[in-house]
Formats: sequence, structure tokens, C-alpha cells
Amino acid sequence: MFKYILGRLATALVTIWIIVTITFILMHAIPGGPFTKEKALPPAVLKNIEERYRLDDPLWKQYAQYMKNLARGDLGPSFKYQGVTVNRIIAESFPISAQLGLAALSIMLIVGLPAGIISALRQNGWQDHLAMLLATIGVAVPNFVVATLLIYFVGVKLDWLPTSRWISWQSVIMPSIALAGYYTAYVARLTRSTMLEVLQQDYIRTARAKGLPERVVIYKHALKNALIPIVTYLGPISAGMLTGSFVIEKIFAIPGLGEHFVAGIWNRDYAVILGVTVFYGSLMVIINLMVDIIYGFVDPRIRLGK
Repeated sequence: MFKYILGRLATALVTIWIIVTITFILMHAIPGGPFTKEKALPPAVLKNIEERYRLDDPLWKQYAQYMKNLARGDLGPSFKYQGVTVNRIIAESFPISAQLGLAALSIMLIVGLPAGIISALRQNGWQDHLAMLLATIGVAVPNFVVATLLIYFVGVKLDWLPTSRWISWQSVIMPSIALAGYYTAYVARLTRSTMLEVLQQDYIRTARAKGLPERVVIYKHALKNALIPIVTYLGPISAGMLTGSFVIEKIFAIPGLGEHFVAGIWNRDYAVILGVTVFYGSLMVIINLMVDIIYGFVDPRIRLGK
């Protein structure tokens, strides 16, 4: 197990290096720069700014300097926010996105998993038809439509919850529901399909033939194997939720990491784009590694490192 984790960490470092290198090259390949949108900026002032941020250095030198700073954990200063570093932007905005992501992830697991299990156990019953109808609607309707409807009916008409900003715990409810809608529906459908497949296996029939209680057959034998595809799906989805959704954060005016990332792209803020990319890639690799380790607990037949 230890050698397996070390190998995965080495692969993760190579993966992050490739992501940073490709992102760095693509950003500088696009015409323009972080300060090309500035109006009435004299050439002398523009030259001084570029010298300050070393944007006038050769591309290979900028890349080498960035990788050197990255090795020390320094993501550099933002080109658009005076006196603000990328480390500070991530430190201040990620906890907000993480709260939103954890709330959405909790809704997805609490609602999606039981809905899929009940739907599979009551196949072709009214519970199955109702759950799959709602799941189909959840997959088909975009999250920004759900967010708009929640704001209009729950926030404006009924005045039950705040419609914007990040003020109290009540501000988390509507954004998390909107963010979790699609993923909850998808998990419900995936759980149903995998449960139906597992319930038709020979070892399930054998367990029932031995006279085991149905509860034991479902939760001890069937559910464990049905969870493997779901655990695989949870890896990248968890990373995406924790880093925030720009659409949801923009609609509800949430100052999360997703908003800064898109703003960095719009402003051609190289440091912010690279910093968030490194952070997101690292988070993705760590969560996927955790998912691989969880495999061994969900299904003992899986032996990591062999």
C-alpha cells in the first residue's frame, strides 16, 4: 500500500507539471497580455509594469522562474489586484466554495443514494417511476434554471431565504440545492442501474437461498458492490464541487474560487489562472487517490499495490 501511494504521488507530480506547462504555453500563445486592456496607458508605463512583473523576460525564463516559485509554494502576485497574492485569493475564497461544495455533496449522497436504492428494490413500482421521473427532470434542467426558479419562488415570492450574498447558514441552502440538482439525479440513476445489475448476480441468489434476511442481502452483499461505480464517479465530482461552480456563485453573488478563476481568464491574469489550475489539479489528484484507497474497503477483492 505504501509503495502504491508513493507511486501515485509521483504520478500526480508529473501530471500537475504537465498541466501547468500546457496551461503556461497556451496562455502565452494567445495574443495580448494582462495589461493590454488598460486604456490610455503610455508605452513607458506599460514597459515599467512589464519589467516589474518580469513579463518582458524570455518565455523560457518566465517559465523557469514560475516553476521555481511553485516548488516553494509561492503562486505569485495577481496582476490585476494590487498587493494581493494568488495564495491569499485561494486562502480566502476556497473555504467559501468548499462550504458550498460540501453542502451540495451531502445533498447528493443523502438524496441520490437512497432514491436509487429504493427505485431498484421497487422496480416498476410507483416509487421507481416517481424517482426516475424526478431524476430525468434533474438531469435535463440546467443548474442555472434551477437557481433562477429557487430565487424567484423561494427567495422573492415566499421570502423564506436570502437570494444572494454569503451572510449566514441560510445563504447556503438555495445555492447548494441548485448545484446538487444534476449530480443528485445522476447518482440516483447510476445507483438504480448498478443495484439492478448486482441483484441479478448468482451470489445474491445464493445468499437468499441460504435464508439470509433481505436486509443483510441488500446492505451487506449487494450495496457494497453496487457502490464501486458510484465511488469512481464521486472522485472528480467532489473536486469540482469543492472548488465551486462559477455559474452558481455568479447567480447568488458568492465570492468563491470559481468566480476568481473565470475573472482571471477574462483579465488574462496569468498568475491567478495558473495558481487555481495547480490548486484544482492537486485537489483532483488527492481526491482520486483517496477514492482508490476507499476501493479496498468497499470491495476487499480489490488489492491496491499488486
